[in-house]
Amino acid sequence: MAAFGTVFMPKMSLATYQNEQWLSAGLVDSESIQLHPGAHVLHYASTCFEGLKAFRHGDGSVNIFRMQQNIRRMAQSSRLLALPEVDEALLEQMILQVVEAFSEQVPSPPGSMYIRPTHIGTEPAIGKAAHPTHSSMLYVLLSPVGDYFSGGIKPLKLQIEEQGSRCAAHMGMAKGGGNYASALGPILRAREQYQADQVLFCPGGDVQETGAANFLLIDGDEIITKDLDSSFLHGITRDSILTLAGDSGMTVSERELSVDELIERAQKPECEAALSGTAAVLTPVGSLVRDGQLITVGNGQDGPTTKRLREQLNAIQWGQQPDDYGWLTHVS
Repeated sequence: MAAFGTVFMPKMSLATYQNEQWLSAGLVDSESIQLHPGAHVLHYASTCFEGLKAFRHGDGSVNIFRMQQNIRRMAQSSRLLALPEVDEALLEQMILQVVEAFSEQVPSPPGSMYIRPTHIGTEPAIGKAAHPTHSSMLYVLLSPVGDYFSGGIKPLKLQIEEQGSRCAAHMGMAKGGGNYASALGPILRAREQYQADQVLFCPGGDVQETGAANFLLIDGDEIITKDLDSSFLHGITRDSILTLAGDSGMTVSERELSVDELIERAQKPECEAALSGTAAVLTPVGSLVRDGQLITVGNGQDGPTTKRLREQLNAIQWGQQPDDYGWLTHVS
């Protein structure tokens, strides 16, 4: 089976921003963009993106999960990167246009159609290191994906990094390519040194996020995660999981969490930890590495609360449980 996100639909939706206005979107070949080698994005990382999914329900209909929230975050990322202002209505039209065009290719659960809106600066000007791009390109790629856990759920090992950050603190809220690139070095070192799956960035002992997902600690009936600020990405799956947890009677604590408190709580037999994100929804964390020492989280397995919350969110996404939150957008 092809790796997640490596198969694409042959067409994508594309629009360009020129002369201070967005031009109408249309479907083009997915391999057809033209970019000047001096384009702003290639030199000054003026790029951001989103990740969301469309699901096929049992009645055959196709529904997109939390599209409006992703569109708003895309607009926010573009502003933080000084890209041209995103026309949110246009982006919604583009997403619906391309998903409708390939609705027959949307897999049935546990598969889905991964949707990747992308915004890049295109102005050919290598002298604009301290100036924003005046032109840009917005496109929406589709990638049909299978079951993220097709090989079985494997609890992750995280290396705790207390010195460095995933990205510049004032840019944490942007879903920009540069933020992911800046995390790659620490992630590769953690894999080589500790066979870790990811790095949990905790600058100054403040537990924040991993290189590609939000971190949640589950201690009995309490779910703990960092309170929202500008230093890390405000995950939409994170928000969905916290909403479900709160409505099920759990105590949701969005607050500062120190590494010392994390280690102390993690060693309780009933404790669980997980990463939240679009791709895997809620992935269990089985162990932590701090200063070379391995700490098992709870019993090191996929805990009952992690499993329940993941299955509850999947049930809404897959149309197996009523969408009481208005999270789904019907496409076809």
